[in-house]
Amino acid sequence: MMQMDVLTLFPEMLEGPLNHSILKRAQENQQFQYDLIDFRTFSLNKHQKVDDYPYGGGAGMVLTPQPIFDAVAYAKEKQITPHPRVILLCPQGERYTQQKAEELAEEEHLIFICGHYEGYDERIREYLVTDEISIGDYVLTGGEIGALTVMDSVVRLLPDALGNEHSAAEDSFSTGLLEHPQYTRPANYKEMKVPEVLLNGHHQKIAQWRKKAALKRTWQRRPDLISPDMLTDEEKSWLEEIKKNEKIDD
Repeated sequence: MMQMDVLTLFPEMLEGPLNHSILKRAQENQQFQYDLIDFRTFSLNKHQKVDDYPYGGGAGMVLTPQPIFDAVAYAKEKQITPHPRVILLCPQGERYTQQKAEELAEEEHLIFICGHYEGYDERIREYLVTDEISIGDYVLTGGEIGALTVMDSVVRLLPDALGNEHSAAEDSFSTGLLEHPQYTRPANYKEMKVPEVLLNGHHQKIAQWRKKAALKRTWQRRPDLISPDMLTDEEKSWLEEIKKNEKIDD
């Protein structure tokens, strides 16, 4: 069972989302468990302060090292693995991807540090952290939303978390492409029809249509995701066809 520990000043921000839907079911099935650790309780300051003014001046406050170092040490006392991944949610970190989620899903113990204020004392980054992650090029109030994003994306990759072994593998980005279009009943809704190929029960043709459709959607919406090295010769020919015709034949 995977253990996730979240160091945060606002545990209540995470409690609701962590106890609903897939995350709740994964806990009930003992696929993962979590602990929300308020690192303010580790402060040795008589007022339980966890931030201070930066040396050299400047606007804002910076998280001090002592409470976070001690909170991480507390999380590591669980001794689930000798080397847990300690993840700093930070706008300076690497851009989060599905590939990173797949990497983290192989771990036994993840420790997340959620920051606030103007940043972290650099010693936290230098001596505690194994990974720095950014979920996008924008500014949030704190790291809790980023931690939830990473946790959700990792948990859904755990065995049987989705109840269907193929679901996670077919998600957008898992194949390097966006997901193909999906349809359900009715087959004809106000003269808007489901592609005929999806109705004929020919699994090989359906699989080919879906691959083409995923390639087309990715080329139209996220061409930056497509690298020639990731495509087979057949897929390269499909891509040339898509570029010429702007339409996938049913």
